[in-house]
Amino acid sequence: MPLADKIRPKTLQDVVGQTHLLGEGKPLLKIIQSGKVPNMIFYGPSGVGKTTVARIIAESANMRLHKLNGTSASTADIKEIVAEIDTFLGSNGILLYLDEIQYLNKKQQQSLLEYIENGSITLIASTTENPYFYVYNAILSRSTVFEFKPVEPEELKKAVKRGFAEISAEIGEELIIDEDAVDYICHGVGGDVRKCLNTVELCAVSADNGRVTQELAKELTQRSNMRYDRDGDQHYDLLSALQKSIRGSDENAALHYAARLMDAGDIISLSRRLLVIAAEDVGLAYPMAIPIVKACVDSAMQLGLPEARIPLANAIVLLATSPKSNSAYNAINAALADVQNGITGDFPRHLQNKHCDGEDAAVKGQHYLYPHDYPNHYVKQQYLPDKLKDKVYYEFGDNKMENAAKEYRKKIKGE
Repeated sequence: MPLADKIRPKTLQDVVGQTHLLGEGKPLLKIIQSGKVPNMIFYGPSGVGKTTVARIIAESANMRLHKLNGTSASTADIKEIVAEIDTFLGSNGILLYLDEIQYLNKKQQQSLLEYIENGSITLIASTTENPYFYVYNAILSRSTVFEFKPVEPEELKKAVKRGFAEISAEIGEELIIDEDAVDYICHGVGGDVRKCLNTVELCAVSADNGRVTQELAKELTQRSNMRYDRDGDQHYDLLSALQKSIRGSDENAALHYAARLMDAGDIISLSRRLLVIAAEDVGLAYPMAIPIVKACVDSAMQLGLPEARIPLANAIVLLATSPKSNSAYNAINAALADVQNGITGDFPRHLQNKHCDGEDAAVKGQHYLYPHDYPNHYVKQQYLPDKLKDKVYYEFGDNKMENAAKEYRKKIKGE
């Protein structure tokens, strides 16, 4: 049996981390102590105690416990559990622990809805993905969501020391554990208790003369500071954090999040997002940012990692320290909203391609005024359709470049 299963907590007091949920006076602890278990969804990365806490809740509630995994569960499995309702086996209530609920399709999730709603089945589901994206809304609205977080290194030390003590007792020999080895393990597993204990087990097996050193821990620690899945929440959270840091002119935070993407080898997503940021967040405040970032991205793609980090770092710092404007971004969004809502109208006659007027035309001829024939290459005429002729989509941003453009506009219009 793996060490993580051998020393799996039996009580809430033994659970490491999650003090924001299980600390004194915290919401989840209060619910468990009340003895009334509601439908709940546990959301968070793997190896942080979701299954352990669900098992403890089920045992403390004295309910009939069923466990299913969304990756392998079928509708038949759900029907089998439903069949126990109103039987002796389910007399104290049925608690279904559904791991990885995001893998159940909508129909499978809906098959549970009736029984969750009338209280025949109490559901505790867990997921590593954002439940607001992956769980059927009707189930979500009948459940309380609790977010489990990666366990802090200081909390992990309790699990590490307990793990080494368990192994020492099992082999009948006292292991000598260097404190810096414990620190390295705790900082190197990304808050994952299971990975932490797997590393403890490997270190104990590989220890020379019963001593676990930092060098040994470095060799065996499963490096997982980067909780990263290119199709999962961490991917989009990282890109979001990067863009918001650049938008907020914090180059240090932006470099941190970019480094995490680079460390995962994902320079494609990073490069694409930087191109978006150049146009969306810096925009017309410094238009040259767009071709400069494009040049940095092209260089990064030609170089590949690790050298790609250098031009990408240039792009990141440039964007973060540049003046910001989203005026063009807002303008195109407003224009698209009108088009998508059917607010368009016909082209003004003088803007159309030259062709013959019909007999019904009130004014014959195109009558287009060629701006280059006029002072300052400007002449007043209507360009928007009649329905939108006074519509303003673009508002000049408050920055040097757009202020200059605004003054130029006033000058040519004689305002």
